[in-house]
Amino acid sequence: MKRLFLLSVLFILSFSFSNAQKYTAANLPDSFSTGKQGAFHVQGIAVDKANGFIYFSFTDKLIKMDMSGKLVGSVTGLVGHLGDLAFDAETNTIYGSLEYKNDAIGKGISKRLGVQNTGEANFYIAIFDAARIVRPDMHAAEGDVLKTVYLKEVADDYNARVNEGDQTVQHRFGCSGIDGVALGPSFGNSKEPKKYLYVAYGIYGDTTRSDNDHQVILKYDIANWKTIGQKLAQENPHHAGPGKPVDKYFVKTGNTSYGVQNLAFDPYTGNFFAAVYKGSKSQFPNYGLFVIDGHKKPGNTTITSDNKKVKVKSLSLLNGWHFKWGATGLCPLGDGLFYISHNKKTSDGQQETTIYKYKWVGEGDQAFILAK
Repeated sequence: MKRLFLLSVLFILSFSFSNAQKYTAANLPDSFSTGKQGAFHVQGIAVDKANGFIYFSFTDKLIKMDMSGKLVGSVTGLVGHLGDLAFDAETNTIYGSLEYKNDAIGKGISKRLGVQNTGEANFYIAIFDAARIVRPDMHAAEGDVLKTVYLKEVADDYNARVNEGDQTVQHRFGCSGIDGVALGPSFGNSKEPKKYLYVAYGIYGDTTRSDNDHQVILKYDIANWKTIGQKLAQENPHHAGPGKPVDKYFVKTGNTSYGVQNLAFDPYTGNFFAAVYKGSKSQFPNYGLFVIDGHKKPGNTTITSDNKKVKVKSLSLLNGWHFKWGATGLCPLGDGLFYISHNKKTSDGQQETTIYKYKWVGEGDQAFILAK
């Protein structure tokens, strides 16, 4: 009897282990739909292949689904803008950009939710403990499911007033806040085991300015962020976080509408992918997708800001493509495969997305093809 019991236990453990490891880039579902998720559109996606979960940011909430399409849990109650996501498999942690501001986006969110924010501009990285997301409608301030780290560098650039020609304008470098986030190695060292968090600025699509034609990407060492992170208190925002990033990079893409929406490091190519809402300046190609060379170390360049020449660190742009999708979700899966979001609004005004598996091509005018 004991022998039978032990064999049963071993079978269950073996099954559980194999089930936890069963998802690879190749055998993940070719497509996956969230169903209706309310008034706000999807902002980013992240995949946990080992445990079989997909995470979606829908602006004011994070949802967790299994591969069968079942809603496992969600974190709600956010009155800011939860953007792009990045998943760390080693720590079972989801990182997301989170911003609170009183511009057109912030006012739009507050109006739809019927709430009033503080009016203060605050920018955070949201750190979700994936293991604690176990049921729907967990409030963001509940327990230890969410901690936040304040990004002073972003706030300083957002709040700055600078000279542009003979005018004084708001927001240094056209900074509208943050959106794209990615975990990856140092530029020029794609095999480095240490992961840093890269945070991309949103950039206002102001066609009258000449100082907003670069994407700005901050590099942070997150080794102790779970320690310095604090619980979210939306009525009394905290300012606990690093004073400066490890590095600050500029990459000239031409102006875009609200900057890098989705940023992702792809270990297969060793490069960083940046999906944007294309810009409107006629002197640029206005691509919707850029690839930044992860193999090349940052260089030095000079840009103009506040009517002055400023020396900055620059990244190398491999190319750009006219690609319709990706700004609402772009997630490398391995082996050159990606999940890419096709978001849409339903007839009753709700938002949903279907993610499709694509294969990276990156040749000529073609960026991706649907995987078969």
